[in-house]
Amino acid sequence: MNKDPREVIIRPVITEHSYDMMERNTYTFEVAKDANKIEIRQAIEAIFDVTVTKVNTMNVKSKPKRVRYQAGRTRTWKKAMVTLKEGDTIELFAS
Repeated sequence: MNKDPREVIIRPVITEHSYDMMERNTYTFEVAKDANKIEIRQAIEAIFDVTVTKVNTMNVKSKPKRVRYQAGRTRTWKKAMVTLKEGDTIELFAS
């Protein structure tokens, strides 16, 4: 059963490190926790009309956080770093 690409790709991850990776044609996205590399590849190719050469995934663990006296944890999520074919780009911010 194929998933809708917009259910697989949740949002781009915008950090200093992800900006540095964009210069090497690698883009970082938050993805659904149950998504596998094949589904991520198909979703990126469908949404952005590019060719994906490599997909690396990792589960980001929660960290302890505190608000005043209330202790808690951040959420766990899955991150995918997608490398595109030479010459392909994703325009995350329309300039």
